[in-house]
Amino acid sequence: MTLVKRENGYAPLSQFFDDFLTRDLFDWPSFSNTNTTIPKVNIQETDNDFWVEMAAPGMKKEDFKIELDNELLTISSEVKHEHNEEEKGRYTRREFSYQSFQRSFRLPETVEEDKIKAKYEEGVLKLMIPKREEARRKPARTIKIS
Repeated sequence: MTLVKRENGYAPLSQFFDDFLTRDLFDWPSFSNTNTTIPKVNIQETDNDFWVEMAAPGMKKEDFKIELDNELLTISSEVKHEHNEEEKGRYTRREFSYQSFQRSFRLPETVEEDKIKAKYEEGVLKLMIPKREEARRKPARTIKIS
């Protein structure tokens, strides 16, 4: 446990700048430029496949766009919401929002790109990326000594 000296209940300002300048870029929270969160992913490798799960509750499968360009897999989404309340042709209140994100992953050459499958259920986008036969783990076998 690290103890930090505090002045007036707050860490010194110089420590904030030190932390800001030395923190790993990938250690920051996943926020986009529009102050919305970028969905987190879980990537699991099994003997035969890779599984990608992206948490994106409240969306529909039509909101996603999944593209594969050579070995670059890109998952993106754009959602627009608009709510208007009018009073005799004039806006009394108009609220709209726009959310988008894009995540890209470089796939290994050992996957079967033509057999990638995706489904969206219960707020999670799931991709199954199968490995080529030659990349699959072979079961252990005993070698006879002659």
